[in-house]
Amino acid sequence: MTSAWVIGLPLIAGAAVLARVVTRRGRSGMFILAGIGGLLMAGAVVLLVVALTAGPAGAAATAAAVGAAKSAAAVSATSSETGALLGAAIAVAGSTIGAGIAVAYAGAAALAVMSERPELFGRAMVIVGLAEGIAIYGLIIGIILIGKA
Repeated sequence: MTSAWVIGLPLIAGAAVLARVVTRRGRSGMFILAGIGGLLMAGAVVLLVVALTAGPAGAAATAAAVGAAKSAAAVSATSSETGALLGAAIAVAGSTIGAGIAVAYAGAAALAVMSERPELFGRAMVIVGLAEGIAIYGLIIGIILIGKA
């Protein structure tokens, strides 16, 4: 576990520095970062498909030791738990990304309105708060799915 952090932290720091350097190029830098993100997402989807379609290598050893019927039930339960946890991760990630985008636009508009008419602070913050509620809904769905796992 520690070796993952030893490898991961320099990669994260390098990615942050690269993102900072690329974004200084302006709009073209953002397109470069979006392309890199798209490639990483495509790679993650390929890895997910390979992981989900791979044969149950660990289940074969378990079947030889415990028995075919008990092993089939264990594999089925593990598959169900994996699906629930994957669904929870997708729900939380999707809602968080959506909330971030919503807060970015609503927050920018709220600041623009408040700079012209400060008395609209309360109304503007309610709109931004509603946008943040999207992430809370995703978190609730994630908790429900984890409870079912």
